Amino acid sequence: MPKFARMIKELFFQHVAQTSEFPMAIEIDRAEGVYLYGPNGERWVDFISGICVTNVGHKAPEVLEAIRTQSERYMHAMVYGEAVLTPQVEYATELANILGPNLDHVFFGNSGAEATEGALKVAKKFTGKTRIVSCLNAYHGSTHGAMSVSGNASMKVGYGPMLPDVHHIPYNDLEALAQIDEHTAAFVVEPIQGAGGVVMPTPGYLQAARARCTEVGALMILDEIQTGFGRTGKMFAHQHFGFEPDILLLAKALGGGLPIGAFVTRGEVMRVIQSNPLLGHITTFGGHPVSCAAGLAAFRKIQSENLLQRVPELEAILLRELKHPAIVELRGTGLIYAVLFKDFETSDAIRAKALELGLLTIGFINIKNGLRICPPLTMTDEEMVESCHILLKAIEQVCGE
Repeated sequence: MPKFARMIKELFFQHVAQTSEFPMAIEIDRAEGVYLYGPNGERWVDFISGICVTNVGHKAPEVLEAIRTQSERYMHAMVYGEAVLTPQVEYATELANILGPNLDHVFFGNSGAEATEGALKVAKKFTGKTRIVSCLNAYHGSTHGAMSVSGNASMKVGYGPMLPDVHHIPYNDLEALAQIDEHTAAFVVEPIQGAGGVVMPTPGYLQAARARCTEVGALMILDEIQTGFGRTGKMFAHQHFGFEPDILLLAKALGGGLPIGAFVTRGEVMRVIQSNPLLGHITTFGGHPVSCAAGLAAFRKIQSENLLQRVPELEAILLRELKHPAIVELRGTGLIYAVLFKDFETSDAIRAKALELGLLTIGFINIKNGLRICPPLTMTDEEMVESCHILLKAIEQVCGE
């Protein structure tokens, strides 16, 4: 038995920084496909894909092979941007090819929050303006700048002051878009509010925001950190709505399970980091070659196996199977949904019971009465039915028939 194996959970609480007073604290021994396994034979359906990370499932053979091949060649070689590293070049090129000429320059970082930080810097530098507008109930990361533009005041308690000149407006409020004015560097917005409980855009809202940004010379920063890479049935959610942002934020599924983030824009915007000052935005480990190789393999798998076509098929099963009087609302699209209940106590009890029965889901940062559903795109019909039935059983045991 490996050293510490008998006391690993105790050591987890003693030495690993905790983000809450009540972590889930399940011990993961291995993972494969849509399942997570514990050291004592436990098995859970990963109904949240590590929160929109493992879109192609756990331990996808193509991703494992890409990691193995690249790690045998080299891992870290040089600070980002100074050496030509084939995995970075290939991945950036394939992203640019699918996104088009207005989103053809990629800056790889380490996380979604870092992508947000870079985009904010570039927007201010390019426009020469300082005002940032973002939405209430939004979440863009937990670093200082990303937290500043996120829209939940309770998450910022004790961490102030935040960045100056940041203004929050209600999501889906067309009149509030007037606050994006000639002094605005950027409007930061999610196509679907993820941490807010999968809040969908009302018809025409995103297009109106795009038009307002163009009108006043502000950049539109679209946060697709959760919705990217097939989650909504298209590779990127904005492709449903017929517009392009000025800067696109990516992370989570970008790495196929390994850590990576990126912001993507056009060349004239990205070039502001090259001079005055020199090295205006840098990172040591950003775009790590092994992460890029893994992410590219996952990206290609989504396309080669037509996983985008599976999304509406799996969604149809979800909507057919997941019905219960205790469900107040089932809100979302594709394979990103919120299951809403009457209150936090009900929702959390169902979450805990589902975990006990073998299904992993989790709540949201900005609402208290909902559970996430964002399973891998590789889930089979039978696995989706199984998942829904486990969740229904949990609901029945908490709420009754």
